[in-house]
Amino acid sequence: MAMGESETEHMIAADHTSYSSSDSDTDDRRTTTTTAKPDAAKHKIYRLFGREKPIHKVLGGGKPADVFLWREKKISASVLSGATTIWILFELIEYHLLTFICHILILFLTLSFLRSNTSSFINKSPPKIPDVSIPEKTVMELSSALVFELNRVLIILRDIASGRDLKNFLMVIGGLWFLSVVGSCFNLLTLLYIAFVSLHTVPMLYEKYEDQVDAYAEKAEIEIRRQYAVLNEKVLSKIPIAALNKDKKKD
Repeated sequence: MAMGESETEHMIAADHTSYSSSDSDTDDRRTTTTTAKPDAAKHKIYRLFGREKPIHKVLGGGKPADVFLWREKKISASVLSGATTIWILFELIEYHLLTFICHILILFLTLSFLRSNTSSFINKSPPKIPDVSIPEKTVMELSSALVFELNRVLIILRDIASGRDLKNFLMVIGGLWFLSVVGSCFNLLTLLYIAFVSLHTVPMLYEKYEDQVDAYAEKAEIEIRRQYAVLNEKVLSKIPIAALNKDKKKD
């Protein structure tokens, strides 16, 4: 009986030791988790415009993002070369759009017609001209997306015109003024070409020098916020509209 009781006591002591060790391990894990969360938040890396996804995902992913980031170098170079050729034709050579379309169609139809008629003389099968059609589903999706974006822009403009937010009003007025200055220097085709080239160069360069750009952008954002706080305190807060908006927010 004494031996049985001693064995039982040893087993209980061993179980108590294992439970206490497991509890201490759990406490250590909790402590590590709670200390890791503030550290992770403290060392959170600043990203331009507050984005949380990689630049490839921001551009939509898939084939278009690969083209914009020059991961498909042949396709990217071909697209950029084609856009440059079109810009040279219409801007430098002053080729007209309607004339260009008609000449392309004349060339295509003439070559196809001659090849189809001469194939029998040279013992070759006539060329197979593929059936080209625009998918109705794609057109509906594009039109619905365009309508959605236009409605969102109209809502934003209505809110700005109603005098609810002085900050957004000043930002929109400044942006429109900047676009008017740029538009007076370039025509629409050149602006579209510049935007197209920027879309094929800026994301690629940003992805390459992402850390350096984000570091400078963080400093610039801090300085802009500091300057805006000074402007708001000395000028904007004294405007009746801004003061009225502040009173509404407090209420």
